Amino acid sequence: MCRNIKPLFNFDPPASDAEVHDAALQFVRKLSGFTSPSQRNRKSFERAVTKVAAAARELLDTLETTQPPKDRVEFEMKARARSEQRFARQPAIVFE
Repeated sequence: MCRNIKPLFNFDPPASDAEVHDAALQFVRKLSGFTSPSQRNRKSFERAVTKVAAAARELLDTLETTQPPKDRVEFEMKARARSEQRFARQPAIVFE
């Protein structure tokens, strides 16, 4: 799945409508293969984003858990550390 779509459930504070919209946009982009649709497809694209965002919001609002909410700052720090480790610069190979 798309790496830009982040988990939105069980965070403190809860996911904002903007975050849900951004995730829906990424999902529709992935499905359609368009980063930016043509004028002819723009209405269909935007309608799909709106419907996916509404479905995602409904899902997030109805899910239940017994786990305590995750801390957003801590979650982001862990993700950043994983990213830094994954994309760490390799030492340049020098041929003499």
